[in-house]
Amino acid sequence: MILARIQKLSAAIPENLAEMLEEEIIFGRLKSLERLTEEMVAERYGVSRSPVREALRLLERDGLVMREARRGIWVSPMSQRDFDEVYMCRIELEGLVAKQAAESADIAKKAEFKILLSELKEAQSRNDARQFFIVDVRGSFLTYSLAGNRTLTRLLGGLEKQALRYRYHAYEQDPKIIQLSLDDTARIYDAITAGDGENAKAMTENLIREIWQSMRAGIRDAFGEG
Repeated sequence: MILARIQKLSAAIPENLAEMLEEEIIFGRLKSLERLTEEMVAERYGVSRSPVREALRLLERDGLVMREARRGIWVSPMSQRDFDEVYMCRIELEGLVAKQAAESADIAKKAEFKILLSELKEAQSRNDARQFFIVDVRGSFLTYSLAGNRTLTRLLGGLEKQALRYRYHAYEQDPKIIQLSLDDTARIYDAITAGDGENAKAMTENLIREIWQSMRAGIRDAFGEG
């Protein structure tokens, strides 16, 4: 699972290694366009090259690394163009999943939003961008689970891993984005809990659109147009 807290790699399995590398990419410890080699990754995590090869293939599938024949492997670039493409797709898909989550009859699962909102407010009060991001992602996964639409979840899963890099960058760089996200997320959680699918959809689409437009200039300045 994304953002899993793995303190050490107890078994040299590609999925665990891929999760660890995924976290490093999302949180920016492995930078956009940073070169990766099987030898470097194997030495860093104390594993053989065989699981490294498979882990990198999994990351390539999810769009987090790129490979060029005879040139090697890099962390996929971040850019305004990539950001635009990811967020343009997210608007409709995230709106639809919020609507379907609101239409769920699972009251017990919806009650979890109250706990998440409390944790978001606490993280925001401490200016803890990392923790705010982690809780916010848990809210996304809860929404996907409530929606129960496997096709939507699969489509969003591919986008989400790329989008997470931009979400964390935004929260880390601009406290105003955290406040915007907190205010609107609280209203979205209320709409989902109340079973108001149309409002949940509209507010989710509006929030993603607002963050997209607010972040574009900063993404361009940080990573280029692409």
